[in-house]
Amino acid sequence: MPPRLAPLLDRPIGFAHRGARAHAPENTIEAFELAVKLGATGMESDVWVTADGVPVLDHDGTVGGSLRKKPIGTVSRAALPEHIPTLEEYYDRIGTALPLSLDLKDPLAFTAAVAIARNAGAEDRLWICHPRHEQLTEWRHQTSARLVDSTRLKNLKHGPERRADLLRNAGIDAINMRLPDWSGGMIAIFHRFDRYAFGWDAQHPRQIAGLIDSGIDGIFSDHVDRLAESLNQFFPDS
Repeated sequence: MPPRLAPLLDRPIGFAHRGARAHAPENTIEAFELAVKLGATGMESDVWVTADGVPVLDHDGTVGGSLRKKPIGTVSRAALPEHIPTLEEYYDRIGTALPLSLDLKDPLAFTAAVAIARNAGAEDRLWICHPRHEQLTEWRHQTSARLVDSTRLKNLKHGPERRADLLRNAGIDAINMRLPDWSGGMIAIFHRFDRYAFGWDAQHPRQIAGLIDSGIDGIFSDHVDRLAESLNQFFPDS
């Protein structure tokens, strides 16, 4: 067996993808609370901003039936279904101890989301993910939150080393790619530039173990119980 490669962190962050979505309705307070009980060491969600400027946690960013869907950005907070929590409600119920990764699919949510995290005293434990590194570069001077380039290997047109160098120069802290895009060698490239490597869609113990062996710094999984068990097995003393 090849030796296990070391992450940049003392222990990879175990992000509960949309809360414990394999066990409870995704992106709900119920799912987030259950994820904590199951041993998540980080939380993940998607953030949008309502018509009245309130950042809320939802994946699709739409509400209503299949024939009458409305973008969340066109609806006031009071008109949203009760199961959709605000970011402020998340911090009130879950607290600020765990790192929180937010996928900003709507760039308009940035200012409001950072303000809520800052007011909660959690800005330094916020990881902001976005698919355009150019947008992340524009945000760098506006927050102390960690910034994450959320992309795929096929989109690194000039290769991973060039992207790692670009991220370092722009002050973007991490790159997040899907499980199949990662290998020990690929992670080592980003570590060489002191950039964190995150992997998502790791659902089975062998997939989680493979990322850990490769030196990953953060893992996103729907199955928080499997994720926590694997991390405790590999890092029993941390």
